[in-house]
Amino acid sequence: MTSTAKTTVLVTGATGYIGGRLVPRLLLAGYRVRCLARDPRKLDARHWARETDIEIVQGNVADASSLRRAMQGCSAAYYLVHSMMAAGKAYRSHDRQLAEKFSRAAADAGIGRIIYLGGLGETGADLSEHLTSRREVEAALASGGVPVTVFRAAMIIGSGSASFEILRYLVERLPIMLTPRWVKTESQPIAVRNVLHYLVECLRVPETIGRTLDIGGPDIATYRELMDIMSDAMGLRRRVVIGVPVLTPRLSSLWIHLVTPLSHRIARPLAEGLRNRVVCRNDEAARLMPQPLLSTREAIDAALGKMSSRAVETAWSDAGAIPGDPDWAGGRVFVDRRETSVSAPAASVFRAVCRLGGNHGYHGGDWLWRLRGVMDRVIGGPGLRRGRRDPEQLAFGDALDFWRVVRIEQDRVVELRAEMRLPGIATLEFAIEQDAGDANQSTLIQTARFKPKGLLGLTYWYAVVPLHGFVFNAMLLGLKKDAESERTAAVD
Repeated sequence: MTSTAKTTVLVTGATGYIGGRLVPRLLLAGYRVRCLARDPRKLDARHWARETDIEIVQGNVADASSLRRAMQGCSAAYYLVHSMMAAGKAYRSHDRQLAEKFSRAAADAGIGRIIYLGGLGETGADLSEHLTSRREVEAALASGGVPVTVFRAAMIIGSGSASFEILRYLVERLPIMLTPRWVKTESQPIAVRNVLHYLVECLRVPETIGRTLDIGGPDIATYRELMDIMSDAMGLRRRVVIGVPVLTPRLSSLWIHLVTPLSHRIARPLAEGLRNRVVCRNDEAARLMPQPLLSTREAIDAALGKMSSRAVETAWSDAGAIPGDPDWAGGRVFVDRRETSVSAPAASVFRAVCRLGGNHGYHGGDWLWRLRGVMDRVIGGPGLRRGRRDPEQLAFGDALDFWRVVRIEQDRVVELRAEMRLPGIATLEFAIEQDAGDANQSTLIQTARFKPKGLLGLTYWYAVVPLHGFVFNAMLLGLKKDAESERTAAVD
């Protein structure tokens, strides 16, 4: 392929970390892009979603018929889908089956090539379960006869990436660390902007078709050295690191879960993979597609800069299925409904709601929310550390602490579904009604719903009800104050 003249390419995983950044760069390079998404609403808030050369289709990589439909007329297909579940060989089998379906559908649709981003690592029998799965996916994608371009990367450094967040939180929170032996393992990190360059540029370079290419930055460093680089970049004293050989991947993943925002399900395969040396074996990618490669320090500085300027494009928490509407039928549903009049337009109230959580907090009883977050982390939930991608804006599918945005209507409704560990299903809805007779007057209705599961669910509800009067009332009044303050500031 030597021309970018309105060539159509398919991107799966566009709601994820890499896919969400790849799409706008493909558009900028002159391609038409078709995105396959289980729930297209997750892409509504992307700045590129309404570009002329973008097409978003509903479908699932597990469904062969929707795959074939999405692939029709495409010259290339990006496979950016993988599981991050710590379920032994179960996730390996699941990923392999998905890749096989994708391969067959690509062959049926006449796709010219498949492009896959996998994991870097030495070959051989000692590969971790995680990296072994990536090798199996590579083979499965090639099984249908369509040429596959495989990129193998180690740690990807970028604002919001899982590996970067692990490194940042460990350094930020732990001046003294007890670590497994993997801190001495060598790695060759790469900046996310360099990864994206390779993913786009390979379409222009025919020599990359059917090739497996190792990609990495210019530096090779142990994880211990990466911690030192991160400490320096954050202006912190270098951390004291004590290696402890008894820390297994399972214990390491639980430790990462408690200290960082990442779930132990994601941390487990990552922790297992850290025992493998992940260094490029050749420089073919750099030779075929030359570009300035950021050093590790430059990549970390760039990521921290994106965070401080609130310019994080995508985050590791973006990916994943969004649960459907809760089935409220067939059981008792507890409701806590509160409302208040607000001397501000609906748009101001909506913006106040969208600022909820993260560093902004919950307008009262924040210590209770923090305590609940700690309890949730201890029992395996996301806790509060997951935070939010943007401090001001919310979009469908966004993670917000231990909530997920499952419904959002501009200036009207924000609905959150709890992803914390609960004996039931919980949602928190904010509905905004504009006063018909006064543009500067509106009503905010806050509704919490909980459908308990069994006796434990009933016990949980009645245990927390006494706190609702304080926590939910403080939240409602805090949102009112926030919205009215914004209006006052605008008038002044």
